[in-house]
Amino acid sequence: MKRLSSLLALLLLTVLAAPSRSQAASQPVNDDTIVVKLPNQATMTLYTKNKEQLRELRTYRLDTLMALLDRYIQQAELASKNAGNSPVTMEFYPAKDRPGTQAPEQIRITVRNEEPTSKVAVKGYKFGQVFSVTVKEGAKNGDKKEDDEVSINIGRDKTHHGDSLRTAARLAKREERANRAVHSDFSVDLGLNALTNRSGLAEEQFDLKPTGSRYVSLNWHYDVRLGGRRSPLYLMLGPELAFNNYMFDKNRRLFPTDTRTFIVQEPDLNLEKSKLATTVINMPLLMKLDFQDKSGRDAFRIGAGGFAGYRLASHTKIKYEAEGNTRKDKDRGNFNLEDFQYGVQGLIGVRGIDLFVKYNMNELFKNNRGPQAQTISFGFSLID
Repeated sequence: MKRLSSLLALLLLTVLAAPSRSQAASQPVNDDTIVVKLPNQATMTLYTKNKEQLRELRTYRLDTLMALLDRYIQQAELASKNAGNSPVTMEFYPAKDRPGTQAPEQIRITVRNEEPTSKVAVKGYKFGQVFSVTVKEGAKNGDKKEDDEVSINIGRDKTHHGDSLRTAARLAKREERANRAVHSDFSVDLGLNALTNRSGLAEEQFDLKPTGSRYVSLNWHYDVRLGGRRSPLYLMLGPELAFNNYMFDKNRRLFPTDTRTFIVQEPDLNLEKSKLATTVINMPLLMKLDFQDKSGRDAFRIGAGGFAGYRLASHTKIKYEAEGNTRKDKDRGNFNLEDFQYGVQGLIGVRGIDLFVKYNMNELFKNNRGPQAQTISFGFSLID
């Protein structure tokens, strides 16, 4: 790529200093043509409709243009690796990203993977005109290699957009996101709750229904890259809205008083469902290693850290049969639950799915105001 940038810079400098016009055998009708033959036998050709177009090249800052082309061609070559022999076309709009500068309005890059040669074509648009750069790498014949061909054209664009443009745009967006210092994503946690380190009164011993004690969380995370542009180390943080269900087994229900909450066996009703539900907002803080494949997609990640949260709401719900009808009783309250919570968590993931585990280091109920137990949640995350 450095070789391409050097060739382009040399060509543009030669063109701006050239006092006369050369004729090429393949010169388009009504075009002025300048042919530059370099010492390494590479040939570069410049076509212009008129001298005003040639003078417009003076408005370009060569170092900025070279940096733009170098970065965009790298993205195009990366996108072409997944395209087989199909051409890949990508478009960029430097002028929109840098308003008020002399950046090109549009740059189109086409990469064609062909045997035995490969081509890279770059097109740019400014003030209604088109400039294009085409690089054709020479084929290898044994130990010898044919000369590379480089041509630059300023005139009207006659290239048609292909279906590969949309695919290439998606790849470019993925690459741009992967290179950002900070990016955000939305994910949904689906899992189960369990209680651990339980103790208390003998009559308060209880079990949870595993499949009914569900955990759901809506997450808006921000990944902050630590280190260089390609560093896989991230700091992950962002709000999470979690919904916890604790489904009691063996006909037990929550029985709160002002000073203490009990979990008792219902003597009179046959409960079809009995649960405690809480809504909590959490703020995690994790260190994460996120590795990407050659196409810029997330391949593997692993992370660990802690979290802190606050209980927003809680309620109990029981479902039972009474006098031939199905009854549902729902009560809201604090039930002597801890308002603040904190703990540790970890994740491991591949592509768009993570496996997670969260362990609450605080008690579910306030000290001496309910059965002693801590919550552990586990499951998988679906990442947008």
